[in-house]
Amino acid sequence: MTISDAQLAREKNIRIEQVPLLRRSRGATNETLQGLPDAAIRRALRRLNHPDLPNARRLFRLEQERGDDGTVPANAQGTALDRMRARLGIAEPPAAQTAGVPTGPAAEGFAAGPTPTAGMQLTQWEWLGPGNIGGRTRGIVIHPEDPLRMWAASAGGGVWHTGDGGRKWAPVDDFLGNLACSCLTVDPAAPTTIYVGTGEGFSNADALRGNGVFRTTDGANWAPITATQTADFRAVTRIAVSRTGEVVLAATTTGLFRCSDSERKHWTQVLDVPLGIVLFDPTDDQRAVAGALDAGAAFVSSDGGRTWQTATHESKPWSGRVELAYAAKDPAIVYASVQMTSGRIWRSTDGGRTYRLRRTLDSSGQVADYLGDQGWYGNAVWAGDPTDANLVVLGGVDLWRSTDGGDHITEISTWWHPRSVHADHHAIVSHPSYDGTANRTVLFGNDGGVFMAQDLSRTGTEPEPPFVEGWTELDNNYGVTQFFSGAGNRITGKIIGGAQDNGTLCFDPALGAEGWQQIFGGDGGWCASDPDDPDVFYGEYVFLNIHRNTDGGTSDDTDGDRYISGQFWNETIREWDWKPLPFHIPDAKNNQALFIAPFALDPNNADRLLAGGLSLWRTNNAKEPNTPSSGPTWQAIKPSAGSKISALAVTPGDSDLIWVGHVNGMLFRTTNGTAATPSWARVGVTGPDRLRPSRYCTCVTVDPRDPETVFVAFGGFEADNLWVTHDGGARWSRLAETLPDVPIRAVAIHPRRTELLYCGTEVGLYASEDRGVTWSATNEGPANCSVDQLFWMDETLVSATHGRGMFRIDLSTV
Repeated sequence: MTISDAQLAREKNIRIEQVPLLRRSRGATNETLQGLPDAAIRRALRRLNHPDLPNARRLFRLEQERGDDGTVPANAQGTALDRMRARLGIAEPPAAQTAGVPTGPAAEGFAAGPTPTAGMQLTQWEWLGPGNIGGRTRGIVIHPEDPLRMWAASAGGGVWHTGDGGRKWAPVDDFLGNLACSCLTVDPAAPTTIYVGTGEGFSNADALRGNGVFRTTDGANWAPITATQTADFRAVTRIAVSRTGEVVLAATTTGLFRCSDSERKHWTQVLDVPLGIVLFDPTDDQRAVAGALDAGAAFVSSDGGRTWQTATHESKPWSGRVELAYAAKDPAIVYASVQMTSGRIWRSTDGGRTYRLRRTLDSSGQVADYLGDQGWYGNAVWAGDPTDANLVVLGGVDLWRSTDGGDHITEISTWWHPRSVHADHHAIVSHPSYDGTANRTVLFGNDGGVFMAQDLSRTGTEPEPPFVEGWTELDNNYGVTQFFSGAGNRITGKIIGGAQDNGTLCFDPALGAEGWQQIFGGDGGWCASDPDDPDVFYGEYVFLNIHRNTDGGTSDDTDGDRYISGQFWNETIREWDWKPLPFHIPDAKNNQALFIAPFALDPNNADRLLAGGLSLWRTNNAKEPNTPSSGPTWQAIKPSAGSKISALAVTPGDSDLIWVGHVNGMLFRTTNGTAATPSWARVGVTGPDRLRPSRYCTCVTVDPRDPETVFVAFGGFEADNLWVTHDGGARWSRLAETLPDVPIRAVAIHPRRTELLYCGTEVGLYASEDRGVTWSATNEGPANCSVDQLFWMDETLVSATHGRGMFRIDLSTV
């Protein structure tokens, strides 16, 4: 039954003008929105205030990667590692451990031989998961002769492999030279030869930087293709291999590159338009098609990709990203999913030379908004049935199916239901034996990992949403969650983490790696744990919107009443509203804070929280009960310095001594931080021993035994990203001489042996046994991906990574 806008508004107690906004934003129909729980409706309405979250996430990461000149160098990670090796003169593996932490593989390519440092062995790292949450997955390949063997490319956690059809996954190489993987392609002529492209290009800014193309010839051992480690290949969006395996085409954010020599040493640029996809005709190596990343264009080649012509199309102009798919039954038919405003389908019947508009109507007869408002981010199309060229599957926020070549489409998944498929789709892949009759298995990669439809024809066929029948989640040990932050309670052992795309998650040691659960939806941010009350955790939605959990991380927010930054659901006006002052944070209300903004619980007073926007905000009653008109009270205790706050620290044992870092590198200190109006002084500005970086300050860490000793870390692919003062900020020394020139995101000091330091970087963790004078020569694990935060639970160090979940290591015996 068709649900009108007015009927849906009445049922959900929202305003009628909000209905089309929700429908377009979430790429859904009114019938799907009707089944949405009230809490999810409210979350979807909240998201309308932030219409471009995927791009905001990437701009946030980009901000941390820029140098003093505001740019990010090409091949930045690879260059940084080369410089580190040259400085150290590495010829042999270093000592087995540093500060109790095992070394990673030898520095050459991160490819061989564990050698521990500071007491850490690689085998001592315990992976905590999540094994049941997954993360953004942009590529899937299946071995054509052994379909139980599959590989998946995660956006921040590298390439993963399963040998049992997805019942359990494992990373192929945690020390692959770059774990920001964006696409996978198998060589049709040699199924154990697989190519992986690195660097995400599906945004207005490349937040996860790549390092070219990697290749394996045995499905296990990977090596970079050196010729692709250039600026042209820092974001490889798709790779296509001809049926003979002779020609490889690589679509990148700088254009299209072609290689025909077997050693892959020589690449020629054949198109100079940023591309999101390239495909060979499955029956003819001379024919190929390509789709633009943001220019609203498609291209076609008839000479094996040497030359290209722009395709033509009737009707309205194209805009945005163009995804393409050959029809398996008849490759003369090519489908184009064009971003436009919220998605439209075109079809070619001449191999991609000309396209005609399809109607793209939903069940109510309206043009379907199947891509929602982010078709540049999640956009996939499949026409892989060898018996039916009119069978098309579209991926946007949800999945849609057409049986008439794109004229009519119906939903087959429901993003909000736990038994259905996660939102935001990037890859759709047929089982090698898919024949349209006996085998109709299709796999899907999305922001929640890997999912399977065992029988596509029977999947999502319920008469009304939610569409849950036929779906199987395959995130079994697929640990690619991208955490921004974490915090733990040493009494219960529970840990929470703020995750990109997957909200604030809670780990219960009694449930293990497969038992993580969401306690707050949306994007997760910074976290804190009350040291005295194991029931109290703090998390964050975007732009400093802080929320509080008081049941020990056991339940999700179903009523929208957990915000303590002042936002609440106003039943009277039927939308999100803000409490009066002093019960809200103005910087949170006005989005005058970083996408993931820092906040901290005072280690000396569990009732006091500090939160950084443009100003620094303080509440002294963080556990005050929430009502629609009251709650914790907030006061600005540091005025705006013209740059957003990016790091802050309260000194253990002295709540008056507070440090605040900013996006532009400024650092401030107060010695009367508990006063009504603390006085602040900028430090490290003058003198020969001044603090020199003028870029994103990522972390401030105070020595727990010596409050005059403070470590400050910075972003950017620069050589001076870690500094220390031993006199409260008067004089500064550089500590990063033997660290790679990459963003440093976290610094931890051993709670008992304070000469032992641990440094979380863009490429893993490093350790020092002499207060940072020298550092371990190779990556100390747990993986070659960004370590965004380090925190202690007694003398166990927990590492929150942006792409490999969380790890911990017991350093009590160092």
